[in-house]
Amino acid sequence: MNGPVSIEVLKQHLIDPEICIRCNTCEETCPIDAITHDDNNYVVRADVCNGCMACISPCPTGAIDNWRTVLRAEAYSIDEQLTWDVLPAQGTTAADALRAGQAGGNDAGAGAAAEPAGIEVDTVRGSTVPPWSAAKPYVNLYTHKAPLRATVVGNYRLTEASTESDIHHIVLDFGTTPFPVLEGQSLGILPPGTAPDGRAHHARQYSIASPRDGERKGYNNVSLTVKRVTQDYQGKRVDGVCSNYLCDLKKGDTVEVIGPFGNTFLMPNHADSHLLMICTGTGSAPMRAMTEYRRRRRLKGATGKLMLFFGARTQEELPYFGPLLNLPKDFIDTNFAFSRTPGQPKRYVQDVMRERAADVAQMLRDDSTYIYVCGLKGMEDGVLQALQAIADQHGLAWETLWPKLKRDGRLHLETY
Repeated sequence: MNGPVSIEVLKQHLIDPEICIRCNTCEETCPIDAITHDDNNYVVRADVCNGCMACISPCPTGAIDNWRTVLRAEAYSIDEQLTWDVLPAQGTTAADALRAGQAGGNDAGAGAAAEPAGIEVDTVRGSTVPPWSAAKPYVNLYTHKAPLRATVVGNYRLTEASTESDIHHIVLDFGTTPFPVLEGQSLGILPPGTAPDGRAHHARQYSIASPRDGERKGYNNVSLTVKRVTQDYQGKRVDGVCSNYLCDLKKGDTVEVIGPFGNTFLMPNHADSHLLMICTGTGSAPMRAMTEYRRRRRLKGATGKLMLFFGARTQEELPYFGPLLNLPKDFIDTNFAFSRTPGQPKRYVQDVMRERAADVAQMLRDDSTYIYVCGLKGMEDGVLQALQAIADQHGLAWETLWPKLKRDGRLHLETY
C-alpha cells in the first residue's frame, strides 16, 4: 500500500514592486543577506529567508510585508521576481488547497507553511519601534497609482556656488489637500519620463526637512534637502535622475508626490526628552525638522536638551551652516566636523563625539535621551563605535545599554 505523499508548503516572502520605493532599507537590515536587487526590483531569496521579520518594521512603506503560500518546489525564483511590475495574485493552487484543508480531505504528510518568527532585538543595529511618546504617523496616503501634485514655492541653493556640492532647499505646497507629516518621515518624488528600458522611473525617497506644522508655520507645505547627484560612488560621471530634476525646478512648477513614509524614525513628544543628533550632508534634513519643531515649542515648556554633531567635507559644503550658527547656544549644542579643510587634519563626527565624551556620556545616562543618526552608510560603524567607547569609558556597559536603547525606541539609524 502506498504511503502518503509529502508535499512541502512554503509561506514565501515577497516585496511589492508597486509600493517599494527602492530605499535599500530591507537589504541593509536583513541579518542573513536574503534580500537582493537589480535596477528594477528588490527581491527575497526563498531558499535563504528564515522569516525572522527583521526587515518588516524598518520598511517605510510596508512593501516588504507580503507573503504567498506556494509549494516549495514551485517557489517564485529570483529571476521571476526581478521582472515583476505587480505582485502575483494568490491563485487557487495545490498549495492553497492544502492550506485550506481541501486536498481530498487528507492532508497527511503535508508540510505546514512556516510562520515568520518573532524579531530578536539583536538582529538589527537600531530601533524598530518609535519613541513611546511619538505622535501617530500617517503613512501611504498617496501612492504610485494615485500621487498628489504639489507646487514648488521655493528652491534655494544652500551651499556656496564655488563648491562642487550643490545642495538645495526645496519647498513644496499642497494647497488644500492634506499631507500630514511628522519630523523624521519622508516622501517620494515621481520624476517624469522613463528609464532606458521604457519603464516609468521609480520614486525617489527624500527626508522631510520641515516640522509637522509646515516649513512656514501654519501652512500646508514641506521642505526637502536635495543634493544634485553628478557622480556615483566610484567617482564616475552620472546624472541623478530625480536630484537633477528637483534642483532645476522653478517656482510654480508642479511635482508628483507619494507617501508619507516612516513610522519609527520619529521624535519623542514629551517636553523633557533630549535629542542627540548625528548627521552628515543631506542627512541633516530630519534633524532640521526636529530642531525647528522643538524651537517653536520652546516657549510652550519644552525643556529637553539638544546636541548636534554635523559633518561635511568643508564649511562651504555644509547645508544650513549660517542658520545653525544663529540658534541660541542654550537651546542647541552644535558641533561641526570637516573632513577636507585645507591645511587641517580630517575630522569626522565620531572624532568630535569623542572630544565631547563627557557630555555625550551624560546624555547616554539619561533615559529621556533619544539618539538619531542620518547620513551616508559609511558613518554608521564609526558612530556606533564612538558611542560604545564613550559608554564603556564612563562605566555605562555598552553591551547592556545598546539593546536597551533599541528596545526602548531610543536609537534610530537612517543611513544610505
